[in-house]
Amino acid sequence: MAQNVLTPRYMARGRRGCLSTLFIGALLFGATTIVMFFTGNPNLYPTVILIGNFLIPVAFVVFLYDHQQLSSLSPETIGRSFGVGGVLGVLGASILETILLPRSPGLDQGLTFSNAFLVGVIEEGCKIAAVLLLARRMHPRTQIDGLLLGAAVGMGFAALESTGYAFTAFLTSQGHVGASIFSTVLRGLLAPFGHGTWTAILGAVLFRQSGPRHFRINFPVILAYFFVVLLHALWNGFPLALFPFTFDAYGAAIPVASVIIGIIGIIVLTYLYQRAIRQRILTGQLPALER
Repeated sequence: MAQNVLTPRYMARGRRGCLSTLFIGALLFGATTIVMFFTGNPNLYPTVILIGNFLIPVAFVVFLYDHQQLSSLSPETIGRSFGVGGVLGVLGASILETILLPRSPGLDQGLTFSNAFLVGVIEEGCKIAAVLLLARRMHPRTQIDGLLLGAAVGMGFAALESTGYAFTAFLTSQGHVGASIFSTVLRGLLAPFGHGTWTAILGAVLFRQSGPRHFRINFPVILAYFFVVLLHALWNGFPLALFPFTFDAYGAAIPVASVIIGIIGIIVLTYLYQRAIRQRILTGQLPALER
């Protein structure tokens, strides 16, 4: 009975935390951007890019952490997963893509579906490997824990990758700051539909299928892996000849197919999230925070 009374109150507090994170972060991003352009101070550029690229990923993880009382994860574990897991994923993907991904003169203009599928195999594999590493001593393991860990690692990966893309846009535009800020804003708005969602889905399935002491890589886990790899590949390399519709986002052509793919991922994640929460409520489990 106490659980049913306290949970809505905690959820409301969590929603306020997510909204305040977005509001304060957006204010800081806007203020530093304006001051940078007004003063012409290039030292503010890294601050603008870092705030812009980390804002949405951090807010996304805060939103999923709203139901922390139903998880065994502490804020320190979530933060460590976001930072360490994101870095490990980026490093692993960078090494493997350099070795395995075929390069072609037109690759910088976009990925073919086959290359995008290989990128998905590598990056989703590296992110879930980071989850496995971080959770190797975690007992017990529940579905909501895997979802939260996956979201944290995936969003850490997304924030770092987007920062790299912003810097690349700065270089390829020959020092045009506006190009990197545009990349930052666009990728930030699209962030909830990508890496964090995909790794959260796979993490939830992995933890649900695993035993109390050992991870199990069985058919449902393999199926979930290739599902998120397919979403990843379609997001990056959807054959536009099959569905050529796009919409303009301040000069950038966003394929409608990518939006649909992103929404599919969000729907699946929402289903797994609600099922994980419902499972914990029905079993009456309110575990202590992980130490």
